[in-house]
Amino acid sequence: MLARDLIKYDVPPIKPYESLEKALNWMDEFRVSHLPVVDEDKYYGLVSDSLIYDSNQPNLAVSELNLALYRPFALENFHFYRVIQLLIEHKLSVVPVLDLDEKYLGVTTVSHLMNFLAKTASFSEPGSVIVLEMNQFDYSLSQISQIVESNDAQILSNYITSVKDSKILEITIKVNRKNIEPILQTFVRYDYTVKASFSENDFELDMKNRYEGLMKYLNI
Repeated sequence: MLARDLIKYDVPPIKPYESLEKALNWMDEFRVSHLPVVDEDKYYGLVSDSLIYDSNQPNLAVSELNLALYRPFALENFHFYRVIQLLIEHKLSVVPVLDLDEKYLGVTTVSHLMNFLAKTASFSEPGSVIVLEMNQFDYSLSQISQIVESNDAQILSNYITSVKDSKILEITIKVNRKNIEPILQTFVRYDYTVKASFSENDFELDMKNRYEGLMKYLNI
């Protein structure tokens, strides 16, 4: 999924000559803390509610905060993961999307990205989660899939996390089975290290906690 496929057109940009008060009203209406500043298709940067509150002059035009504006954006061909990276690095509530000539196309929002992430990772599908730990040279998704499928199950999603300052990987897989004991036993028999496993209820609670933690981190 690319950035241009993630655009939400219900959050409008603010124009440079419009007031900071109007920008705040729109932020409140659309439940975001940033708005792109755009005139025609030229993107000037983002204005945030914190910048407006700091100015303490709601009647000013947005352009009068020019020195405080910054220009984070995603090009239309950025991958979904890169858009997420921008969101976190800049603590954004919206990510402006530009075409390859840097003309403004629209924005995607943190809630839209999180919903897409949840669907992509099969969070809503019933099943359980297994976390494996291994040396990066031993990683083989085909072998992991073969073990899961040999127990009449399928992998719904997976992701890899590198352990800092080491060559160890954590492989997290979600499978479409509530009872994963036979799968765990097979992994152990093949000398895999099972670091953790979660039932469906445990997984849903963990994802809820992670989502709430991310929202708190982004101050949304």
